[in-house]
Amino acid sequence: MARIQKQFEQFHDNIKLGHYDECEELREKRERVLSALKEGMDRISKDKGVTFPGYRTFNQGSYAMYTGIKPLDSDYDIDIGVCFKLSKDDYDPVEVKKWVYDALNGHTERVELRRSCVTVFYQLEEEPIYHVDLAIYSDETCNTDEKTYLAKGKQYSDEDNRYWEEADPQGLIKAITEYSDDTHDRKQFRRIVRYLKRWKDHNFSNEGNEAPVGIALTVAAYRWLSPVYDVYDSFSGKREYDDLEALLNLVDTMLSNFTLQYLDDEWVDRLTVELPVIPYNDLLQKMTNKQMEKFEDKLRKLRSTLDDAKKETDPIEACRSLTSQFGVDFPVPPKEDTASKIPPGIVGSSLSA
Repeated sequence: MARIQKQFEQFHDNIKLGHYDECEELREKRERVLSALKEGMDRISKDKGVTFPGYRTFNQGSYAMYTGIKPLDSDYDIDIGVCFKLSKDDYDPVEVKKWVYDALNGHTERVELRRSCVTVFYQLEEEPIYHVDLAIYSDETCNTDEKTYLAKGKQYSDEDNRYWEEADPQGLIKAITEYSDDTHDRKQFRRIVRYLKRWKDHNFSNEGNEAPVGIALTVAAYRWLSPVYDVYDSFSGKREYDDLEALLNLVDTMLSNFTLQYLDDEWVDRLTVELPVIPYNDLLQKMTNKQMEKFEDKLRKLRSTLDDAKKETDPIEACRSLTSQFGVDFPVPPKEDTASKIPPGIVGSSLSA
């Protein structure tokens, strides 16, 4: 079996995009839209003589969870929570979202009020360079049940499709960022999530719901990943992690969790990945049966490629096969780096934490 952990970690470095605090580019993009929001709300308040409730903002999404990757198409997706100091019982959710939309409309050529957020698109010569999703919340300190609620609904939604949905966005971030008490296990978890996200970007169209959403892959790893490493020094407990084996085991577990379900007048194998915090919804529920079938098929191909790479004795061939699933950012070592190299012996036993 070829040892290619070094290549996996190089791959991770190639695709990794850090937290807001680690990336000046992300911070600049985030601050640009937040400044525009404040200026827009101040302008409307002055022009119309209205007073808006105060609000706080916080980071959401993959960058806040330390699982962000560089986008293949350069269209960065930045997620921000905007939590207004208001009770859900006193305000229509779409009305509150429209405050944010009106404040930002005109900041760029394209701003959309969507079902779960307000999105600001930034473009260069008509090509998207990044977009910012602002999710709008009612603050828990203003609700009698002390819970946070997410504003749902589009501008012209009827009463049944505009509502406040109980949510715990910061609880989700806490769960993912605190995946394990062990720092090294947590690092492997983040690497595995990033591998899956790049696999998704390389193998699925980003149109509609064809691809599994990134948070679904993150939560799948959160639920089913078992860290894999070898102990090389039984005295110090020094480990060498095996990302190939961990990823292979995870994909195999994901496939084993597909179950036969009756949906849209047919029986079909589907994978259910429930959010680990309120509202505990299925993160793959928007995928049609056909899309789910393709997802399962692509997972099987990924498992097959990972298994072939595991059995391959030549590191070059093992890595070449993996580029079919992960793209050109997965490194293939030159021959001089692999010639006449014998893997070191293992002290102790292989462990799965």
